[in-house]
Amino acid sequence: MTETTVVGDAPEIEEIKRVVQLYVDGFQGGREKLEEAFHKDAWIFVLDAEGALATDLISDRFERWAKSRRAVKSRFIAVTQAGEVASVLLGFDNSDNLEDSWVDVIALILIEPSPPAQPVWLS
Repeated sequence: MTETTVVGDAPEIEEIKRVVQLYVDGFQGGREKLEEAFHKDAWIFVLDAEGALATDLISDRFERWAKSRRAVKSRFIAVTQAGEVASVLLGFDNSDNLEDSWVDVIALILIEPSPPAQPVWLS
């Protein structure tokens, strides 16, 4: 991974990056990694190749992403944390086809599980 710009103080950067890396690893057949990274009710908003907006419940994409086995590598461009919220600007670099590379902006929140346990970062 390349150098990451950290905006302000991000005391939980390693845990934030770990959760986002689960997302990337999910493209290599790791549906369970995608399920760990994202809240079950999380949504995705994307611009497709033609520039049209598409929205979905992100879990509806898990099976397709896990089966794709795209040769993507993560590149953390910037991480910002403000208390219990964070954002990550993430480069997805496809080594098989550079034109199939993209950038994601990911929003995360720190939640307290029920029953109480260790807090968890989720996208």
